[in-house]
Amino acid sequence: MPSVPPPVLPPASPQSARVGAAAIDRQRVRQNFARVAASYDGIDVAQREIARRMFERLDPVRIEPRRILDLGCGNGACLSALHERYPRAELIGADISPPMLAAGRRAQTRHSWLLPFLRRARAPLIAADACALPLPAASVGFVWSNLMLHWLEDPRPVFAEAHRVLENGGLLMFATFGPDTLKELRSAFAALPGDTQPHTHRFIDMHDLGDMLVAGGFADPVMDMEMLTLTYPSLDELLRDLRGGGGCALRGRRRGLLGRAQGERFAAAYQQQASAGRLPASLEVIYGHAWRAEPKRSADGSAIVRMPLSRKTG
Repeated sequence: MPSVPPPVLPPASPQSARVGAAAIDRQRVRQNFARVAASYDGIDVAQREIARRMFERLDPVRIEPRRILDLGCGNGACLSALHERYPRAELIGADISPPMLAAGRRAQTRHSWLLPFLRRARAPLIAADACALPLPAASVGFVWSNLMLHWLEDPRPVFAEAHRVLENGGLLMFATFGPDTLKELRSAFAALPGDTQPHTHRFIDMHDLGDMLVAGGFADPVMDMEMLTLTYPSLDELLRDLRGGGGCALRGRRRGLLGRAQGERFAAAYQQQASAGRLPASLEVIYGHAWRAEPKRSADGSAIVRMPLSRKTG
């Protein structure tokens, strides 16, 4: 099943902003998604499948949010499903790419004419950086984020913003990629002699993400992981899907094509990993959710102690 795993990922360790060739170029992220916005709806199979699996993990969770934020909503593909699950909630979509949001608005308009009942699912789509959201504190009951965190240098500022905009008892739920994602691609590039440039981004480990949630004030984080393997009939189709999913936004990315000899060596190295005539592309998918707990300290740093109310009986 060919699909679109975005190949740009965060650092493998919980260190703050990285520098050098492996750092993520946020301007390049915007440019890449502007380039693919018009065609993204037809090739985001992996993102939709992972969203379906996120909803399965949401089944045992009992919440009735008044407002839901889809953080990194892209073209808004998840909004209708969120509306179907929480029909009384106000929906907001936020993304860093205005062209992706424009594609989402066109889709909302098109669907509302074809299926009038979907008009209720229309939601405001706002262009915003996930690290600096234009929303008041404690204004959202549920933050949903599907495959956005790996486009960031460091997810901790996003966790801090999610914590800020969530009301007490609110839920953050996300999916992102882990370290074994695109391991076949890295292995094929490693076969090129003298090639030291980064070709894929590195992913943050599931346990590091859980630690970041706790350090950011979230309570009861639940993390799990699964491996998905997409297969392709040719290397050209695999690479075309990677470019169609947003491409590479590394500062130190290769600016030109591989030479003929290097290209043949790379293709041969990837072909060695084929099974039953198809080329694999692994996705390590990390799922996480955590709650916005009541604060233990006031704004001035004083400890907050909540005493249970006693009831006097005669």
